[in-house]
Amino acid sequence: MTATVVDEETTLLQVGAPKRTPLDYGQLSIVLFLQLAEPLTSQVIYPFTPQLIRDIGITNGDETKVGHYVGLLQSLFFLTQAMTVLHWSRTSDRVGRKPVILIGLFGLSVSMYLFGLSKTFTGLVLSRALNGALNGNIGVIKSMMAEMTDETNIAVAYAYMPIAWSTGGTLGPIIGGALSHPAEQFPSIFGRFNLLKEYPYFLPCAVPATFSVLAWFVTYFYLKETSKVTQTWREYLGFGRKDETTLVDTIKVVDEIPESERPVPLNKLLIPRVLIAGLNYAFLSLVDISYRAIQPLFFSTPVALGGLGLPPSQIGTILSVFGVLNGIFQIFFFARIHDHFGSKKTFTVGIASCLPIFALFPLINLYAKAEGYSLMVWVLVGLQIVLSLLVSLSYGAVFIFISAASPNRASLGATNGLCQMSVSIMRAIGPAAANSLFSLSIKHNYLGGWMVYYVLLAVGGVALFIASLLPSRK
Repeated sequence: MTATVVDEETTLLQVGAPKRTPLDYGQLSIVLFLQLAEPLTSQVIYPFTPQLIRDIGITNGDETKVGHYVGLLQSLFFLTQAMTVLHWSRTSDRVGRKPVILIGLFGLSVSMYLFGLSKTFTGLVLSRALNGALNGNIGVIKSMMAEMTDETNIAVAYAYMPIAWSTGGTLGPIIGGALSHPAEQFPSIFGRFNLLKEYPYFLPCAVPATFSVLAWFVTYFYLKETSKVTQTWREYLGFGRKDETTLVDTIKVVDEIPESERPVPLNKLLIPRVLIAGLNYAFLSLVDISYRAIQPLFFSTPVALGGLGLPPSQIGTILSVFGVLNGIFQIFFFARIHDHFGSKKTFTVGIASCLPIFALFPLINLYAKAEGYSLMVWVLVGLQIVLSLLVSLSYGAVFIFISAASPNRASLGATNGLCQMSVSIMRAIGPAAANSLFSLSIKHNYLGGWMVYYVLLAVGGVALFIASLLPSRK
């Protein structure tokens, strides 16, 4: 059978293209289940982090400093992930995807238990740093998805990816908002547990941590390897035998692997199509994570200071609404929109939607100041959520660009890891910078307290320009 060569300029669904290859929904379901661990552990802390920062007393009662520490805490995960994700992804190209995923799930679980037991800012910092350093699953799972598909069904497969993120985006905020301070919220159930009184945020952290343990066992027993393993762990770590027979056998095995099926060196990944795809992914993540970081802070900040003044439980409900709607929208519409408009237009529309999203923050606050929690306020909040659904379209599109940009399938892990490293850097910068700007804007009343939104609109404009550099598709 003749191999079909797909390059960066090839449209995914050409006129007269072959029939779609059936997906292995069993393995796809397992991968989506495993991916759920990441959004759960990241989203669960969002509703209660501002209150947690207040409780530990690091701000000394200064409300304008809350955003700074919240952003720093959110950025730490991505900062440490940026330092290690390329290593984990390149490792998975050699020893396989499955063992790296197992390490990542272990890291997620341990770090979340520690986060829930932390009572100092230093403890929170160390647990979040550990979370990011041990978890390289984002890039590895994307590589598995690409290896499970071909050019005829990749858009359909990526349409299912938001199921995990949307489910985590739905359940995470609900868990975080409903289970923080459980002894106070549900005294008849949790009031007798001194542990939960002493550590009021342990329970919401323990739920995703325990889920990660369950996901570890599912991975170990049921997930099939998708990558060609070229080294054992002992060989990769340099503990393999050095005798002559082993060396000859190793050379023979390596020589039997065609060049096109070997992972390429790092310098051969630094080519224009990979760099452009990675840069677009990075700026998409920057605008998206900045919005996700500011949103709960905006909701929790008093109306008089430029926010909406909502409690954690209500914030969790609003964030979960987005999760439900996003899952439905992506599953039923992403593949259709992508097939009709192509990757570039789909990606660009998602990036463009961030502009009205940022502009709605000050508008919501103005109506809240003038009318209280009126119908118009909730209509604008709802409009912001609907527009944010379009941002999620860009993720599926850019994943397809990244998969097509890889020099070969054996280097998918390294390609995804390189792109994920740039994304992690942006996500490390985004929350800290955006939330610090939010706090500075309020504290010094820069541009009427709205300076942060002007800056984010400018970043969105830069992201639109970078999107124009992508190769045209269909």
